[in-house]
Amino acid sequence: MHSSERRSVLLLIASGCLLLMLSFGFRSGFGLFVPPITESNGWSREVISLSLAIQNIVWGVIAVFAGGLADRFGTGRVIAAGAILYSAGMWLMAGVDSPWVLNSSAGLLVGAGIAGTAFGIVLPAMARAVDASRRQWVLGLGTAAGSLGQFVVVPVAQQLIAHFGWIQALQLLSFSALGMALLALPLARGGRPAKGSVAVEMENRSMKEVIVTALRYRSFLLLVAGFFVCGFQIAFITAHMPAFLNDNGFDAGVGAWSIALIGLCNVIGAYLSGILSGRYPKREVLVIIYLVRGLAVIGFMLLPLSLASVLVFSAVMGFFWLATVPPTSGLVAVMFGTRYMSLLYGIVFLGHQLGSFCGVWLGGVLFELTGNYDAVWWLGGLLALLSALVHWPIQERQVLQQQTT
Repeated sequence: MHSSERRSVLLLIASGCLLLMLSFGFRSGFGLFVPPITESNGWSREVISLSLAIQNIVWGVIAVFAGGLADRFGTGRVIAAGAILYSAGMWLMAGVDSPWVLNSSAGLLVGAGIAGTAFGIVLPAMARAVDASRRQWVLGLGTAAGSLGQFVVVPVAQQLIAHFGWIQALQLLSFSALGMALLALPLARGGRPAKGSVAVEMENRSMKEVIVTALRYRSFLLLVAGFFVCGFQIAFITAHMPAFLNDNGFDAGVGAWSIALIGLCNVIGAYLSGILSGRYPKREVLVIIYLVRGLAVIGFMLLPLSLASVLVFSAVMGFFWLATVPPTSGLVAVMFGTRYMSLLYGIVFLGHQLGSFCGVWLGGVLFELTGNYDAVWWLGGLLALLSALVHWPIQERQVLQQQTT
C-alpha cells in the first residue's frame, strides 16, 4: 500500500470513528430528556416511550434501505442526508408540546437520521477499506468509538440541560449534529470492497439474489433473532435508566453518569470483542456476551439497589454493551462478503431495532400499569440467556462461495 493510499485509509477510519462517536453519543442521551419533556407537558412516560420506540423501529427499517443505497450509490451521500435529518429531528424536539410532533421529530426524523449515520452504514465502509486480516480490528475500533461517544456526549448533554434547560440543550445538540455531514467526505471512498477481500465472488451477484439467499440461510436468521435481544436490552436501559434511578431517589446526574460509564467501559469491551472475534469463533464470543449480560441483569435485580450496585452493574454491562457488534457484523461479512454488507447488516439490524422498539415501548407501558420497571428488567435478563442458546448453532462459513463450488 502506497503512503498516499495509507493516509487515505487512516483518514477514512478516523472520520468513521468520529462520526460514530457523535451519532451514538447523541442517541444515547435521549433518556436524559424523558423527565423534563414529560414534566413540561404533563404527559405520562408512555407518550415519550412511544416516540423513542418509533425512533428505534424507523431506524431499523430505514437502515435496510439506507444500506442498499450506500452499497449502490456510495456511503458519503447517505451519511450527509442522515446528518441533516438527525439535526432537523432534534431541532423540532426542542419545545415540543404535542405527541404527534414528538413522534415526528424524535421518532421519524431522528430515527431516519441515525439510520444514515450509525453502525450499519459506517462500519461496512471501514471494513471495505482494509483487508480481511484487519477487518475484525477495524470493526472493534469503530464500535469502541461509538461507545466513547456515549461516555463523552451524555455528560455534556446533562450539563447543557442543567445550565440552559432542555430546549436550548436540544438546539445546541441539533446544530452540532450538522458536523457529521462534513465527516461523510472521507468515507465516500468506502463504497467498494478492498482488493483481495473475500467479497470478490459477490461482484457479479444481484442484490435480490443475495437477499433471497440470506433469508433462506438458517444461521443468518438465528443471527437476526439473537440481535433482537441486544436491541431490547440496550434501548430499554438507554431510554429508561435515568428515570428508573430518579424514581428510586438518585440525583439526575447519577443516571447520566450510569449511561456514560456504560459507554466508557464498552470502549474497552467493544475493542477487545473485535480482537477476540478475529481469533476465536464469533458465535462463541456472542454466546459468552449474552450469557454475561443476562446474569448481570438478574444480579442487579436480586441485589439491594445502591450507588455501588448501579456503578458495578453499569461497568459490567458496559464491557458487553456493544461488544455484540464486531462479531455480529463480522459474521455477516464471513457469510456473504462485504459487497452488500451494508444491506445485509441492515437486515440483521432490523431485528435489533424490533427488539429496541419492544424494550422502549414496554418500559413505558408496564411502568404505567405497575408503577415500576421490574417486569421489563426480568424479561431482558431472561431473553439474554435465551439469546446465548440461539447463537450456539450458528455456522461460520462463506455461504455463497460454497454454493458455487
